[in-house]
Amino acid sequence: MYKKIEAFIDSLKIESISQERKFILQELINYIDKNASQMEVVQLNFICTHNSRRSQFSQVWTQVAAYYYGVKTKSYSGGIEVTECNERTIKSLSRFGFKIQKNGSINPVYEVAFDDSNTIALFSKLYNNDVNPIEGFASVMTCSHADDNCPFIPGSTQRIPLMYKDPKAFDNTPLESEKYDERSREIATELFYVFSQVKIK
Repeated sequence: MYKKIEAFIDSLKIESISQERKFILQELINYIDKNASQMEVVQLNFICTHNSRRSQFSQVWTQVAAYYYGVKTKSYSGGIEVTECNERTIKSLSRFGFKIQKNGSINPVYEVAFDDSNTIALFSKLYNNDVNPIEGFASVMTCSHADDNCPFIPGSTQRIPLMYKDPKAFDNTPLESEKYDERSREIATELFYVFSQVKIK
């Protein structure tokens, strides 16, 4: 794992997560724990309206946390509308130490690497895009709009609400970078807590 990402992981303050939030996270912990104990690859599809910010952060940090704790997991993301992976999301990930390559110009695919052999492809897509699983996965809803407007997700074995505030509110303001990094850190902190609680048998 790249050293800057390792240093970031070491700086995470798991103890900052409130008991109320831990209660919300427990459903995701239970899902991963159950599937990991059955020697299956855990599949998680993070869903938000535009698949451009919160769901992308969640996909990336889930894959990193799963790798860090040795839990066989494949993370995905999708939305209910196709836009683009927001460039502010990509810039934030870059600040945390990911190496990123952009491919294409319209709805580009970003190859996001956290070491020399592990990359994650980020681009905006529908939750049922061909690259996402069609069965045996949990739908993790990262925004209320997608949760309200996508009441049924075919193939999903469990629906888990895990809402985050949208950093979009700070686009084109002096706080833009700070707020994107703040949301990324929050998501990373919670997902590292989640995977730290998984009991690998």
